[in-house]
Amino acid sequence: MGCALIGCGKALPALEVQNDELKALVDTNNEWIVTRTGIESRHIALEETNLDLAERAAREALGWDEGGWAARRVEPEEIDLVIFCTITADHLVPSAASELRMRLDLPNAIAFDLNAACTGFVYGVTVAESLMAASAAGVPGAAGRNKVRRALIVGSERLSRITDWAERSTCVLFGDGAGAGVLEWNEGRAGVLGTHLVNEDDPTGALLCPLEFDMPVPFAASGVDAGADAEAVLRERAGNPKQAITMNGQAVFKFAARAMSDAVTAVLDNAGLTLDDVACIVPHQANERIVRFAAKKLDCSMEKFHLCIAHAGNTSAASVPMGLADAYEAGRIKPGDKVVLVGFGGGFTSGALVYEA
Repeated sequence: MGCALIGCGKALPALEVQNDELKALVDTNNEWIVTRTGIESRHIALEETNLDLAERAAREALGWDEGGWAARRVEPEEIDLVIFCTITADHLVPSAASELRMRLDLPNAIAFDLNAACTGFVYGVTVAESLMAASAAGVPGAAGRNKVRRALIVGSERLSRITDWAERSTCVLFGDGAGAGVLEWNEGRAGVLGTHLVNEDDPTGALLCPLEFDMPVPFAASGVDAGADAEAVLRERAGNPKQAITMNGQAVFKFAARAMSDAVTAVLDNAGLTLDDVACIVPHQANERIVRFAAKKLDCSMEKFHLCIAHAGNTSAASVPMGLADAYEAGRIKPGDKVVLVGFGGGFTSGALVYEA
C-alpha cells in the first residue's frame, strides 16, 4: 500500500521573454546564456498572480481542465490536504494554501505553506506522504484526528518579483510558473517507495533573498519615538535593493551538483533500488550544466533525465512539478515505471523521492 500520484499539471504566464531581449537590460546575449545555463527563454507574469498560476496548475492535476495528466477527476470534497510550496506568495497572511483552498472550494482540506526553496515540492510530497501513512496506520489515540487520504501539492513562483533585472549573473536564470500534483493513499498501489531529505548550513549566504518590510518603525533605543520622520525612512530605503535574490554562483553550483547526486544515491539505497531500475529522473531545473555534472558523477546517462529548462528557466519550487507534468505529457512516464524527483535549493536544502507510477 502507498501514496500514489494520480495527477499533475503546470501553468506558465503568457509573456515569454527570449534571451536576446534581455540585451536591453544587461550586457548579455543568447549564446552566452545558453552555453552557461541551457536556458533559451523564460515566462514572466505581468497580469497573473502566484495564486492564478497555482490554480491553473491545480485544476489540470485534479482533472478539471484540459492539459496535464490525471488518472481521474478528483472532486473538491475528496481533497483533505493542500500544501503550497513557494517563496513568493502574494501575501504574508493569509497563506497561499488557504487562498488556493478557497479559490478551488475544497471544503474538507487543511492547508498550509511550505518554504524549502527549490526543493519545496519534494519536501511537500514527503510531508503529505507521512501524514497519509500515519492516518492510514490507525495510530492509537488517533480517533477524531484529521484523516488524510488525498492531497494537493503545489509549487508556484513569481521569481520575477524578487529578481534584480540589472544583475546579469542572476536575471538570466529565473522565470515564473506553477506545477501541481495530486496524491492518493491506495492500499493496492506501491506509490512512494522512498524519500530522503537533507538540510545543510549556508554560513556565507551564498543564496539569499532578504525580507524587506516598508513600514517605518517609530521606536529608538530610548523607547517610543513618535517624531520619527516616516517619509525620511522610506526615502532612505528607496535607494537600496529590496527583496532581490543574491547568489554566489560558484558556491551554489558546487553544492547543487554534489547534493543532487548524493540525494539520488541515498533515496535509491533507501528503497533498495539501483539506477538501472529507474525509468526517469525529474530534477530541479536550475541549470543544465548542474544536471550534466550530477549525471556524470552518478555515471548515469542524460537520457534518464527529463529537462524542460530551455523555455522556463529556474522556477524554484515550481520547477520539479512542472518538469513532472511535462514528462507525463511527453510520454516519458508509463504505469509501473520507477521515477525519481530530486531538488536542491536555498537553505541549503536538498532531497529526493522515488515512486512507482
